[in-house]
Amino acid sequence: MSKMLQDEDVVHVGDEVYAVSGSNTNWVIIKEGDSCTLIDSGYPNDYAALLTSLNTLGLAPDSVAAVLITHAHNDHIGAAERLRVAFDIPVLMHEAEVPHARRDFLDQVSIGTVLGQAWRPGVLPWAVHALRAGGTAHVPVAAPLAFPAPGPLDLPGSPVPVPTPGHTLGHCAYHLPQSGILISGDALVTAHPTSRIAGPQLLPDMFHTDRVRALASLSELAAVEADVVVPGHGPVHHGTPKDAAVMAFDLAH
Repeated sequence: MSKMLQDEDVVHVGDEVYAVSGSNTNWVIIKEGDSCTLIDSGYPNDYAALLTSLNTLGLAPDSVAAVLITHAHNDHIGAAERLRVAFDIPVLMHEAEVPHARRDFLDQVSIGTVLGQAWRPGVLPWAVHALRAGGTAHVPVAAPLAFPAPGPLDLPGSPVPVPTPGHTLGHCAYHLPQSGILISGDALVTAHPTSRIAGPQLLPDMFHTDRVRALASLSELAAVEADVVVPGHGPVHHGTPKDAAVMAFDLAH
């Protein structure tokens, strides 16, 4: 099941930064002239929608300078390997996430765990949707790359990695200092089909590799100077990462 992208699914966040709503997950396009940085890539079956989102912004797939990965769950790396192979696009991430992206191991919620939570509101419909979108497909990145050096990356938007382990061991958010935007991935979200809460929050416990570290990483996000937070799931949050992190922290206790 692939998503048909609508105009309202591509949201101009600020400067030349666009948040795109795929199948219950988001990716971000940072445009700079006729080039761009892509952060995350949706589910495997979001590939056509991802290409449409680039085309909507006047970008060809080979204009992507790099794909940056917040973490290597299937709903965030679904198109990464296809883009790497088809257009020779590097796929970069925190060094701790590289073996996960290669699928040396899979650190993702199991079907058994999901079924055990199926009584919770929203879990079963989400699980069916995730399966149809390619949530259990085998989509390793054959040649993932760690960031070449600390600090801002030499890519459109000059994104600055913000390590935020917990959701996965190598989860990483990205700060765009010039635009005042934080891309938080799944370290902080604003909605999810399995959550009854709206607004900044952690994902439900079953999705985290290490919930204690995920909770601690909220302090890393809180230290970022920005005015807008673009999460991996849910709508864009207009407010500071500090305020968003405090809200998420309070809800988690």
